[in-house]
Amino acid sequence: MDILCPLLRLLLLLLWTRAGALINLKYSVEEEQRAGTVIANIAKDARDAGFVLDPRQPTAFRVVSNSAPHLVDINPGSGLLVTKQKIDRDLLCRQSLKCVISLEVMSSSMEICVIKLEIKDLNDNAPSFPTDQIALEISEAASPGTRVPLESAYDPDSGSFGVQSYEITPNDLFGLETKVRGDGSRFAELVVEKSLDRETQSHYSYMITALDGGDPPNFGTVELNIRVLDSNDNNPLFEEPAYTVSVPENAPPGTPVIRLNATDPDEGTNGQVLYSIHSFVSEKARDLFQINPQTGLITVSGAIDYEEGHAYELDVQAKDLGPSSIPAHCKVTVTVQDANDNPPLINLLSVNSELVEVSENAPPGYVIALVRVSDRDSGANGRVQCKLLGSVPFRLQEYESFSTILVDGRLDREQRDQYNLTIQAKDNGIPTLQATKSFTVKITDENDNHPHFSKPYYQVIVQENNTPGAYLLSVSARDPDLGLNGSVSYQIVPSQVRDMPVFTYVSINPNSGDIYALRSFNHEQTKSFEFKVLAKDGGNPSLQSNATIRVIVLDVNDNTPVITAPTLVNGTAEVYIPRNAGVGYLVTVVKADDYDEGENGRLSYEMAEGDRGFFEIDQVNGEIRTTRAFGENSKTAYELIVVAHDHGKTSLSASALILIYLSPSLDAQESIGSVNLSLIFIIALGSIAAILFVTMIFVAVKCKRDNKEIRTYNCRIAEYSYGHQKKSNKKKKISKNDIRLVPRDVEETDKMNVVSCSSLTSSLNYFDYHQQTLPLGCRRSESTFLNVENQNNRNTGSNHIYHHTFTGQSPQQPDLIINGMPLPEVSVEGVGLEKC
Repeated sequence: MDILCPLLRLLLLLLWTRAGALINLKYSVEEEQRAGTVIANIAKDARDAGFVLDPRQPTAFRVVSNSAPHLVDINPGSGLLVTKQKIDRDLLCRQSLKCVISLEVMSSSMEICVIKLEIKDLNDNAPSFPTDQIALEISEAASPGTRVPLESAYDPDSGSFGVQSYEITPNDLFGLETKVRGDGSRFAELVVEKSLDRETQSHYSYMITALDGGDPPNFGTVELNIRVLDSNDNNPLFEEPAYTVSVPENAPPGTPVIRLNATDPDEGTNGQVLYSIHSFVSEKARDLFQINPQTGLITVSGAIDYEEGHAYELDVQAKDLGPSSIPAHCKVTVTVQDANDNPPLINLLSVNSELVEVSENAPPGYVIALVRVSDRDSGANGRVQCKLLGSVPFRLQEYESFSTILVDGRLDREQRDQYNLTIQAKDNGIPTLQATKSFTVKITDENDNHPHFSKPYYQVIVQENNTPGAYLLSVSARDPDLGLNGSVSYQIVPSQVRDMPVFTYVSINPNSGDIYALRSFNHEQTKSFEFKVLAKDGGNPSLQSNATIRVIVLDVNDNTPVITAPTLVNGTAEVYIPRNAGVGYLVTVVKADDYDEGENGRLSYEMAEGDRGFFEIDQVNGEIRTTRAFGENSKTAYELIVVAHDHGKTSLSASALILIYLSPSLDAQESIGSVNLSLIFIIALGSIAAILFVTMIFVAVKCKRDNKEIRTYNCRIAEYSYGHQKKSNKKKKISKNDIRLVPRDVEETDKMNVVSCSSLTSSLNYFDYHQQTLPLGCRRSESTFLNVENQNNRNTGSNHIYHHTFTGQSPQQPDLIINGMPLPEVSVEGVGLEKC
């Protein structure tokens, strides 16, 4: 790989421009390389030559011009110059001595690299003749040294790999001499080396071999058949063996070129000369020129174009009409004079010659395209100057072999997204010819605009108890950018609402910005909350903005009042008042709670049904007072249905049954009007529980002391065996085996209910009688509680809560049975037995 910089002048010009550096890289590669062959590392060589590559850009190079894009290309990421398919130089450049592919590459830092890739020829073709046989007629009078041109062999290879020499086999009477034409091609001349005698031998057969310059050389053969003719002793003779003439291009057909003259001193038909152009002259030359067979005048017969061919060689033969005529040959070289007949050709070197794209962020001096202006004419006719027309934010920078179009101002796609540019090129010929090239520059979008919400703050009001999934509101943000840069998606910024992620409250459609509720809101828990919505475009990197959303939850009358006082059991409360209570006596105060607000939570009280003639209720504070006095003949129980209702649009209410009992044991003068009897009952019940607990501990300790030797004990067996024991006159120590508890005035069929401590923890009823039997085999560590229920005061409610009324009289107590004998003086509220 050779790195050459022959265009020093071009490089010096580039140093003064804003387009960055210009370097030339030259490489060579042999033809027939397979596709994917790495030719060179352009990135490395360009960096070594002074290129500054931007490491932040994923694509280091941009190919703006490629004379053979189907054969080679540069990988934009790696910067490697690779083949795209197998290169056939012979097909690409024919027999040209130089076969070069040119590429113009621009780096991400706006530096230009001109790459020349020379395709080296391989000796992959053998010479070949146009026919299988060559037939010649030579007079026997031909003297030694007579020369006859032979048809040339053709080899698609160029240079030294083309046809280099010819050989004849056998080499006896004739020899071969290799000649070179003006275009560099070689042909053979047959040389008569010895005198011929038709009478001795009239036919000869030889093998002509054409060899190229390879090592080893390739070759092609053709059979040469020579027929010896009888002699015509005078041959035509040209005045000069070679002539050079010129003709202007675009000369009309019939324009004279040269008149040839060959003389033959013979008379008659032996001296009559006919002219012809040899058959091995190129077909193109024979199409452009013709010769008059009688006069030897060569004239133009086709359209001559200097740009297609600068010179043509014509091999002319003169032959008399005599027998065994020996023709004479001369060479005519016709040069073509250039005329200013070609206007400049403007070639825009970009991906699309009609449309050039450039980013709106392109800085001044950024190269958007390369322009190559050419003129097929030569000299002053081919010198071209070009300029950019119009007032546009671009300018044209000219170099020796091409020009660049640079950004010359600020670009903003949102203000103008395209420009129409026109390049004008003029040559220096007379008359001057010019050409124009128009193309469109499209300004591509960059993500330089943030999404913009229609307003920075949104507020939505929603009633509580909304349906989950209900639509709340929509947010909208616009982005004037295009494509992904302008496509806006929405998302909720993570935050907390009442220690819960906001994503459990609301969701947003990322495409439309519609916001939905994910749960049913409760005003009593959350009156309002805020969160932020993020609008994010699809650019890389993306830009974003946010807006604040406030959701206000309105109260709905969705909470039913709850009566909290007096204490209700299954919706019923029992209240005791003295029989001698007077008018206005405070029976109880009804209290209710409503979690709603405003009118939805403002409560009023009223008596709906029952003995309303004896009582009245304050609608605001719920106080129930008597409206008359009670006599001796008044009934002992009264019922009131009290209703607490709110003032919502659809009013909700709660009711309770108040049972009012007249108790003669209570003195109205000593009673405290506002004291709640339930509180007295709770205090009494707690005292009883404390006594039971102390008794249980006492019995447990005593039982443990009396039964140290016994590890298990079955209470039922002990009780059953008691009746079968024989009576003993001896006084026996009372043990826990001899103790049974039975209620007084209760039939014998009633059985004691035994509740284990394990069920005690899961039930509010510590003492219950439901014909349960004492479990067998229980552990010593557990306790069993026993209690006697007053059958008259048994509450049959589902909660098994017993309300005991203390009237000053001692309630009936169970008998304590010891060794089968009742002890009436012993009163036990509860006994704790240690289970064995």
